[in-house]
Amino acid sequence: MRIPLSWLNDYVQVDDLPLEALRQRLTQAGLEVEQVEIVGHPGSELPWDPDKVLTAEVLAVRPHPNADRLVLVDVAYGGDESEVVVTGAPSLYARSGETDLHLKVAFAWEGAVLYDGHAEGFKKAKLKRSTIRGVPSRAMACSQKELGISEEADDIIYLPDDTPVGKPLVDLLGDTIFDFDIKGPFGHLQSVYGIAREIAALYNRPLKTNPLNAVERLGLTSYEKVDFVDVEIAAPDLCPRFTATMIRHVQVKPSPLWMQLRLQRAGMRPISNLVDITNYVMLELGQPLHAYDYTTVHARPGETQPAIIVRRAAPGEQMTTLDGVVRTFDDEMVLITDGAGPVGVGGVMGGLDSEVEDNTENVLLEAASFNFLNVRRTSQQLKLQSEAALRFGKRVDSALAMPAAARAAELMTELCDGVVGPAVGDVYPGKPTPRVVTYDPKLADRLLGIEIPPAEQSRILEALEFEVEAQAKTWEVTIPSYRQDVGLPVDLVEEIARVWGYDKFPMTLIDEELPRLRRNRPLEAEEHIRDLLVGLGLDEIITYSLIDPEDEARLHPDPETSIDLPGERVVLQNYLSPERSQMRRSLLPGALRTTWSNLRYLDRIAIFEIGRIYYSVGEPDVPTGKTGVTEPRHLSILLTGPRLALWWQDAARAEGKVDYFDLKGIVEAFLACLSLGTKVEWARGDHPAFHPGRCAVASVDGQPLGVLGEMHPLVREAYDLPAQPVVALEWDLEVLLAAAEAADAEKQVVPLSPYAPVHEDLALVVDEATPVLDVQRAIMAAGYPLVTEAALFDVYRGEQVEAGKKSLAFALSYQAPNRSLSEKDVRKLRKRLIKSLMRKLGATLRGQ
Repeated sequence: MRIPLSWLNDYVQVDDLPLEALRQRLTQAGLEVEQVEIVGHPGSELPWDPDKVLTAEVLAVRPHPNADRLVLVDVAYGGDESEVVVTGAPSLYARSGETDLHLKVAFAWEGAVLYDGHAEGFKKAKLKRSTIRGVPSRAMACSQKELGISEEADDIIYLPDDTPVGKPLVDLLGDTIFDFDIKGPFGHLQSVYGIAREIAALYNRPLKTNPLNAVERLGLTSYEKVDFVDVEIAAPDLCPRFTATMIRHVQVKPSPLWMQLRLQRAGMRPISNLVDITNYVMLELGQPLHAYDYTTVHARPGETQPAIIVRRAAPGEQMTTLDGVVRTFDDEMVLITDGAGPVGVGGVMGGLDSEVEDNTENVLLEAASFNFLNVRRTSQQLKLQSEAALRFGKRVDSALAMPAAARAAELMTELCDGVVGPAVGDVYPGKPTPRVVTYDPKLADRLLGIEIPPAEQSRILEALEFEVEAQAKTWEVTIPSYRQDVGLPVDLVEEIARVWGYDKFPMTLIDEELPRLRRNRPLEAEEHIRDLLVGLGLDEIITYSLIDPEDEARLHPDPETSIDLPGERVVLQNYLSPERSQMRRSLLPGALRTTWSNLRYLDRIAIFEIGRIYYSVGEPDVPTGKTGVTEPRHLSILLTGPRLALWWQDAARAEGKVDYFDLKGIVEAFLACLSLGTKVEWARGDHPAFHPGRCAVASVDGQPLGVLGEMHPLVREAYDLPAQPVVALEWDLEVLLAAAEAADAEKQVVPLSPYAPVHEDLALVVDEATPVLDVQRAIMAAGYPLVTEAALFDVYRGEQVEAGKKSLAFALSYQAPNRSLSEKDVRKLRKRLIKSLMRKLGATLRGQ
């Protein structure tokens, strides 16, 4: 929200305050000034030289002797003689030959730096003396673009008739603009008057004038029934108040310069005096208004009096809004309608058919109040943002409608020559009752830890328009209607504290020792997992917890089969978009979607994610219909692309693609770091989302961990991934961390043996169905503690092995902690191993 300080100065004196100090004071009070823009003054993009850019008066316009489209203008600038200026300004050309003019303009001497009015964009240029078609000229009358006020360059700028001649233009039109970024539902701060009220309280200064008194100045009276329009509110829960004011015999024309400049500097485009007045009052007081051409407001069928009905839209009802777009509504949106149909979207934007035109003579002025949540929803659903919706969405005081309408009507009498009727239609079914809070001034001292005098507390509250009635020990504080966010005594303390100034709070140390911080072991364990996976060459991703249900469905390669996901889906009732309508039950959709988006830029993907999944469990609760939602942590890993990075000396190294064994190797290294290398059980898996025969399931201590393997080709195609292996894993992190904690508690440090190990190979013949891991573990168990390693290095199936059998060759390491092993020890150990393997697995030595 942009506010010129010259406009603020109409209500409270700010021109004597240092800019930076004012900015900091407002920001500390919760009114953050995001940016400061200076116009004309030193420090601006285009400062106006006070000696070269002046106010002046056009006295006469004469034809140029040597040019058809140029004229000579006699300009009084405060010197002894007038100056002749050559110009092609259309408005002056049209008055060629007139010799008794008194037009006030912006005047620049040679040497002044201005923007080039004929160049694209804003390019600076220095005004130089020149001869134009034989006539010397060393000055010019300026347009708005040449001064940097706006992009308007077609004609020169005209100043008010009472402008003194020969004064620095910067004293008249120079300004400073504060750009506010105010968070929260504070509609009372979305206006010039609202900010001025805050400044008056912050600096203990009086307000110069009150624009809300226009009702009394015009002598207006409100009635539910008036003779010029029939107002009906059919949805009082969504529209608590609607006022209609009649202004007759208006003349539509351009707004005066002062209003145009204020609107431009506030970020709005001047259109005409009627439209500009509604925008001006909205910026001034924070109450959005809408002006209807009275002749376009229809009566109900069979009646003669024009009618305005505020109602819910019918499902599918349509209307063309002021931006020329046809909008379709649902039954939770508010429409302003007349006897023939919709004429506006309540709180958002008016309709195209009822807007004021250049030939409008009678105006019906709307000032209403709407439910702020409904306005937000309507604006979001229609994707229609407006200044009105912004303010209504931050809660506009319903009591403001009548004063704002009167203020706009007052301006229409001054600038449009309109006549205001004394009666105002005012239907107010949602009038709030006054709110009173009992407040003890000592509460502020107790909560803030400092002593603020009661007199100062009272001053602050009254400056913010709270009514304070002192009792014996407490105060009865009546909350103003515009402060809908205040309702408790602590809210009053907050108001007092921010206006008093947080910078006045003394710096103190805590008297007591800080309590000992408790370790967050779940978070520490989670961070340890992250460190291990990053160390193994993976990149962490963070994806949305809300997903598209279609992404989950893509994990089903066969629509007729169901995928084993936990619990029931958790679906949002009021989602913003279908792509974010369901809580995820698996991390794989996010990993696959991330892979798809990154393969446009990368050849190799190696990622992991730690996050929560969500699913409902149990029967619905009878009173509420809700079910419990479980949120366990899961771990996902995904690899695809070249096994090794491209290297210029060996391009062939990047040709091999990652597969199941690359993923399993990373997982085994990861588990070894968690002391789980020998505790995790592996088994052949069968999961619909994974490739048949290239999938494994893992468990630890009898608890299932999850699945890993190569994604099914149909799943890969469903996510539009290239035709290359995509291997992935999803495990239950809660089970993994519990097992790692138990393993860590059991872990023992074994000293290194100083004696040399003995190495030998052992080839065993086992049944084809016997897992390698079972054989490896049987070797380690039978040879404990002398067998320190058993690594598989060969698998053979062929003529030398019986059908239905396979040969597994292991490289064994034998080592004792206290002596060197003799040949006799090795033979004895080998015999024990073979005997144990034969008994447990039916294994035999190859060749026997």
